[in-house]
Amino acid sequence: MSKVITIDPVTRIEGHLRVDCEITGGHISNAWSSGTAFRGLEIILKGIDPRDAWLFTQRICGVCTTVHGLASVRAVENALKIEIPLNAQFIRNLIISAHSVHGHIVHFYHLASLDWVDIPSALNADPSKTARLAARISNWHLNSRQHFKEVQDRFRVFVETGQLGVFAGDGHWGHPEMKLRPEENLLFVAHYLQALDYQRKINMVVAILGGKTPHIQNLAVGGVANPIYLDSQSSLNMERLFKIKSIIDEVGDFVKEVYFVDACAISAFYADWFKYGAGVTNYLSVPELPLDTKGTVFELPGGYIENGDLATFRPIRDPFDEFFIDGVKETVKHSWYKEDKTLHPWEGETDPHYTEFMVDEKYSWSKAPTFHGKPVQVGPLANVLAMYAAGHTATKKYTDSALATISNIVGINVPLNALHSTPGRHVAKAVRCAVMYETLHRQWELLIDNIGKGDRDSFNPPEFPAGEIRGVGFHEAPRGVLSHWPVIDGGKIKNFQIVVPSTFNMAPRNEKGELGPCEASLIGTPVVDSNTPLEALRTIRSFDPCMACAIHVVDLDKK
Repeated sequence: MSKVITIDPVTRIEGHLRVDCEITGGHISNAWSSGTAFRGLEIILKGIDPRDAWLFTQRICGVCTTVHGLASVRAVENALKIEIPLNAQFIRNLIISAHSVHGHIVHFYHLASLDWVDIPSALNADPSKTARLAARISNWHLNSRQHFKEVQDRFRVFVETGQLGVFAGDGHWGHPEMKLRPEENLLFVAHYLQALDYQRKINMVVAILGGKTPHIQNLAVGGVANPIYLDSQSSLNMERLFKIKSIIDEVGDFVKEVYFVDACAISAFYADWFKYGAGVTNYLSVPELPLDTKGTVFELPGGYIENGDLATFRPIRDPFDEFFIDGVKETVKHSWYKEDKTLHPWEGETDPHYTEFMVDEKYSWSKAPTFHGKPVQVGPLANVLAMYAAGHTATKKYTDSALATISNIVGINVPLNALHSTPGRHVAKAVRCAVMYETLHRQWELLIDNIGKGDRDSFNPPEFPAGEIRGVGFHEAPRGVLSHWPVIDGGKIKNFQIVVPSTFNMAPRNEKGELGPCEASLIGTPVVDSNTPLEALRTIRSFDPCMACAIHVVDLDKK
């Protein structure tokens, strides 16, 4: 006997997502992922000056602002084939890295952890036992009995008022799939609250360099609008540069001693979940953090892996790589757009045509991207596996450390292929966060060294030809591969298509009827109580969906 349940809206994500699950014999046997708000920014961008596109695309989302601004300027620069000053590259790289660290911390603690942590249970914990547990897995200075007791007492005060404070809302307290002991729950409650402070601190790097955040103000086609005069209070000077360095140093211990360890610990405590959530194991990522003026040499590698086999890894060298350019297409066979075409983004169309929700026909505003005809999973797991396959030193170090930590807690060897799973996505995100933190130090040093050589350049003015040009700007964003695809004619945008991570991951079925990555990942997941499908939500939220990016709301009257 089968039963179809509807989760609408999926909460603790960005944007509007509906997921329908067919449950047979206590397990999910089919799934449909539906973006429920129209996406239409591509329509607005037609006819505007390409130098302004980044200001518009940042408004896709209130969370993923920086990434769209960057992808847009890169896309136009790629079409023009202009070089970017090294200082501009390093400043952008600092913003990218800080934004990634911020995003990964927020996702794990404030969006996803409440699927695994039974918050009210922490009131029954013995703070001394929590401190002993914490000491076995981390050297974090706040893992003390006194601190855990203070957190517990503070938490108890607002619970006794009848409210759960920041934990109110859609927690699944007391669900039979919540398996942590009270002491373990108290540990994560304390770290959840600490994470609120540390995500704010690292985001200050973005604000200092970008002018503000969200919606940074310093980008420009040709570089950045950060004048470099070391003795001027109104420019990027030594005081600001060393403030950035102090913030980076302060956040480092939290990333390594708290977030990284917590992600490993939760995965170990729920080790049985390594069996669930793999779904699509074709993985796509792109190289990131350019180190040259042409944007062809990168700090972090990217590439494509097929069927989860790292031996199939094929690198993607740069945004001029035809393997990437030719590989990306989007289909709308099961999406609410006119005509059932599969198109390359440069020929892409955004022509909305809503019918109704029909699982065998059209049921989502999200398009269904493919890579060389196959559905692919993007995100930190794809990125970490690609960097591991490429032999990236820091990625191998942190991945091996994560697996060793989990294996030590579980008591059995946990292999690399365990990462093809729901908890694997969280572990990979923690690994990537540690890697991105290390790159913050390196990018800061590269910027300081380059300025020390007397280079103060941060911008090269662009010039637009009379005819048609095409470009692609890609970025390995915190949620995965993001790409912008402008067609520019006579200095104006003729077409502009945006393919975002959540369009890949939360896609409906493609033209072959193959399930999107999130849909496929739900198959086989057990559901104890169909009225409270916590298990399904764990896997859905492990992708960190951003439906505002995948399908964002637009007023066509421009009001």
